[in-house]
Amino acid sequence: MIYSQPLNKIASGFLGILGDNLKEKTLFNFDSSEKTNMQFVPYKRKGSSFNDFNEVQKRSALKLLRASLSKEGFEKVEEIILLENVLLKIEQPPIVFRGEIVIRDPLDYHFWIFGDPELNDTWGWKFEGHHISLNFTSNNNKIVSSTPSFMGSNPAIVNIKGFKKKQVLKKEMLYGMEFAKSLNENQKKIAQFSKKAPKDIFTNNSLKISKLDPLGLSFNALNVMQKKIFLKLLNVYIDNYQFGFAKDFRKKIQKAGIENLHFAYAGNFNNSEGYYYRIQGPMLIIEYDNIQNNANHVHSVVRDLTNDWGEEILKSHYLKDHIK
Repeated sequence: MIYSQPLNKIASGFLGILGDNLKEKTLFNFDSSEKTNMQFVPYKRKGSSFNDFNEVQKRSALKLLRASLSKEGFEKVEEIILLENVLLKIEQPPIVFRGEIVIRDPLDYHFWIFGDPELNDTWGWKFEGHHISLNFTSNNNKIVSSTPSFMGSNPAIVNIKGFKKKQVLKKEMLYGMEFAKSLNENQKKIAQFSKKAPKDIFTNNSLKISKLDPLGLSFNALNVMQKKIFLKLLNVYIDNYQFGFAKDFRKKIQKAGIENLHFAYAGNFNNSEGYYYRIQGPMLIIEYDNIQNNANHVHSVVRDLTNDWGEEILKSHYLKDHIK
């Protein structure tokens, strides 16, 4: 869905119906440390949540989320949230994580707005809960950063009585598997850096990240058919974003050089021991890991090495303040 209403008006409309207490819980300074506090595990978060909202407020919050993602991206988020109901059924309580009891709750997803969208040209917002962390920065009513963006799925494939069989991050798995299986033996020796997959993504929730070693197999080392599959996989991740940002992000990757992208993986794509892959280039890291719960629990993330959390716009603001 494309909204004719500017993004800042959608955000201001959301804030305007929250009431003083909820507004205070939702609105933070643009430079708040909460902005870069990314958590995709069960965790006691700040920010207002669906548990706090009435039906009108929920619809307004979802309008902001829809306006910030593509149709595909929004549908994935909805499906990840609904997996909390699956976990409620299959897990035997109490589930303890980091010393605290975890209660699966599809309403325990939180909203933060950083800076006042009505008063400031530059502001940001975040939507986060178990297996979701989406971080946005807007400047002059244009999304200029949508990373880090984390999406996870547990179970990766739902095959449980009482629930429709579903695979939320299906293309991410299928295209990654299709590409890895297209590699010849010499290419696999370069791309596969370990027979065993890591327990999780390497970047985790780190504030600042750099290139990961080894780089893996270069795009230039692929044949024509493999390049098509590689780009199809890359686009699965980019196409989660709002159209305008997706277009700009794709141009940025192209400017840094498609030929400078690499693919690396660990584990094996044809067994239950789990597998991991990543795409990376001069300004990009995409990670996918499926090893937990007998390779039925996915973590995936997109990171912009130059502009996570709107780093580029933050630098220009600090420079402008310094000149003053």
